[in-house]
Amino acid sequence: MRKFATVCSLLLLAFSFGQRAFAQDAAKTQDAAKATPVPVHYYHLDFVLKELDADGKPVNSRIYSTTLSTDRNDTNTSVRTGSKVPIITGASSQAAGVDKLDYQYQYQDIGVAIDARDAHQAGDLLTFFLSAQVSSIAPPSGSSTPLGPTIRQDKWQSSVLIPVGKATVVFKSDTLESKGSMQLAVTATLLQ
Repeated sequence: MRKFATVCSLLLLAFSFGQRAFAQDAAKTQDAAKATPVPVHYYHLDFVLKELDADGKPVNSRIYSTTLSTDRNDTNTSVRTGSKVPIITGASSQAAGVDKLDYQYQYQDIGVAIDARDAHQAGDLLTFFLSAQVSSIAPPSGSSTPLGPTIRQDKWQSSVLIPVGKATVVFKSDTLESKGSMQLAVTATLLQ
């Protein structure tokens, strides 16, 4: 019984010293991580949005540029371009027998919205979260129904990993009304 108590005491003593040593090692590792600041880098981002025909040849191309940093305290980088388009949502006459109608409108944002955030450098690669939305008004279909316009929309969001200095297609999708497609390519250039 005495041997058992001695062994248990030694195990308890060894366990408490092991925990204390482990806690000290963990504290040293955390202090070392705090002592080495992560360098902040800035990247110039060029986004190229292309509409492609059925053969994969560009029909339309637009370029958008911004700057993104790897600073953890930095907020989103956003690009917005477009128009607010009025869409008729209702009509009413002001008085009985009057042919003039009062229209009610709702404004819809039509254009391009690109957001990038949470950038990190991984060697010669850059990773960040990217969200892109492209909307446009489809040409009239020729039907005589009094419906509002049809709004086309492509929307993507994902974490991306791209090589620095090389154009990379990050999103691509087919269009619903034709055999064409739309793609978004991005090039990141290190500024600092």
